Amino acid sequence: MCDLIIYDLQLKKKMSNTKDTNYNSLSAGGDAPMSSFETLKENCNFLRGTIQESLNDPLTGSISADDQLLIKFHGAYQQQYRDLDDERKKQKLEPLYIFLIRVRVPGGVTTAQQWLDMDALADKYGDKTLKLTTRQTFQFHGVLKRNLKTTIQEINKSLLDTIAACGDVNRNVMSSANIFESAVHGEVAENAKCISVHLTPQTNAYHEIWLDGELVAGGEKEEESLYGKTYLPRKFKTALAIPPCNDTDIFSNDLGFIAIVEDEKLIGYNLTVGGGMAYSFGNTATYPRVADLVGFFPKEQLLEVAEGVVIFQRDHGNRSERKNARLKYTIDRLGLDFFHAELLRNKGITLQPAKSYKFETLGDKYGWLQSEDGFWHYGVFVEGGKLADRSGYNAKTALRAIAKIHEGTFILTGNQNVVIAQVSKAQKTKIDTLLKKYKVLNTDKLSQMRLNSIACAALPYCSLAFAESERYLPTFIDKVDKILAANGLMKTPISIRITGCANGCGRPFLAEIAMVGRAPGKYNLYLGANFTGERLNKLYKEMLSEEQILAELMPLLADYAKTKEIDEHFGDFVIRKGYIKATTAGLNFHD
Repeated sequence: MCDLIIYDLQLKKKMSNTKDTNYNSLSAGGDAPMSSFETLKENCNFLRGTIQESLNDPLTGSISADDQLLIKFHGAYQQQYRDLDDERKKQKLEPLYIFLIRVRVPGGVTTAQQWLDMDALADKYGDKTLKLTTRQTFQFHGVLKRNLKTTIQEINKSLLDTIAACGDVNRNVMSSANIFESAVHGEVAENAKCISVHLTPQTNAYHEIWLDGELVAGGEKEEESLYGKTYLPRKFKTALAIPPCNDTDIFSNDLGFIAIVEDEKLIGYNLTVGGGMAYSFGNTATYPRVADLVGFFPKEQLLEVAEGVVIFQRDHGNRSERKNARLKYTIDRLGLDFFHAELLRNKGITLQPAKSYKFETLGDKYGWLQSEDGFWHYGVFVEGGKLADRSGYNAKTALRAIAKIHEGTFILTGNQNVVIAQVSKAQKTKIDTLLKKYKVLNTDKLSQMRLNSIACAALPYCSLAFAESERYLPTFIDKVDKILAANGLMKTPISIRITGCANGCGRPFLAEIAMVGRAPGKYNLYLGANFTGERLNKLYKEMLSEEQILAELMPLLADYAKTKEIDEHFGDFVIRKGYIKATTAGLNFHD
């Protein structure tokens, strides 16, 4: 047990003696009324609502509207199979309601057996695919209501869970991908687990509803000493990163920790607050935002600082208007001076000036790499994060075969890929043979743009998606690759992300090129983020078809190939050449 977890248990014991409070009884704006969701949370009996009754209703594949909101805290979303909507309507049937289940995997680390368990559940209860998410975890799609409880129970039997994978709480905590790359990487990954434990909701509802009242070791308290009855005003995301690699997109998170290393030892973290990707089309009061770098603190204060930021958002976030409820809006509304004062008042912490660091990339490492301990690790590219057997490429089967013999672990990355980690020299040959047998993609033959691409799930499941994303990404990149090849850019790193809407699940606004769905076959084109994930892009053209997007990119990429400066990335190039204006802050994203 790490020192931080021991400290965490002591801190929770201290907190349990405090009286439970309905925090943030006043919404932002003083007398502004609470949103209906805040009332629902206050009256839901610590996330119970009527979820159990909804699950037991045999007359529909859906659950009640209120329970659709509450079930997110338990790690599930109600969706529907939109490809079948018209046909089912003709047959006078209700939509084919299905559920997304998101697993909680702090730092993305799983055992080989857990990988096999998740693979089997996808086949048994889901759509026979595994989605690797941008938050280092698994996502199941297509789970029917009648199988929802059984699936979650089996996830828990694998010693994983789904609590707080969604909802107005701290979600899956991210950490730099390969925890075995160095001792510091391992320590940071342990810190991510400690934060996850400390910020997990304490309600018994999860165990009552899904595990028939069974309690995990140590039990859970029937109170929310940190969150209160209404939890947070909106979702809350946390990540840790180790320079020079920003593979967790640290500045897209509400709460971020940049590891500071001196003499090969972790001494502490630079703190970032107020990142977030979502905005609403046509609503300029909403915008994506990169987090502010606010200072440094020694590593021993990690949990206190994390809790202090959560308390700040709990007490001051907007509970009247959910579209302006993320921490990014709280920071812009109240200012960093107030934030520092509250961190001092609530936790007694004064941040030191931020220490210097440098990010060089936001991408993953592919192929075989050896770490300091002598073990080998293989980075597998998973296009769009979709693990499936299709088009002659049996990626899902390949990783299943490897998991059956693998003696190490698997690590999911924030870029929707996976690392086969801790491979001994003796096992390396066996795994290499399986990779070749199943024709796992040789990244040497792929464009750097493809290797630095991300796509959200979008259609056919997501109710928010206006356009294709995950299913469309491979064929779109095929067409862009022809432009890259013609201009000698196949091996030039360029980040591209496609999403079905502006909610930001694929973090599109931190890509050098981003396509955000507006309507079937139509996308907004954004340009100008930097390759290290520290600057937002900006809208270049609206409502473009594929043909129009390719026509726009062709001359830009040709000019880039001819006139770029040494080591200049595409996002920096389009700003230097005046194609797009730099976005210097979330508040000028729409300028």
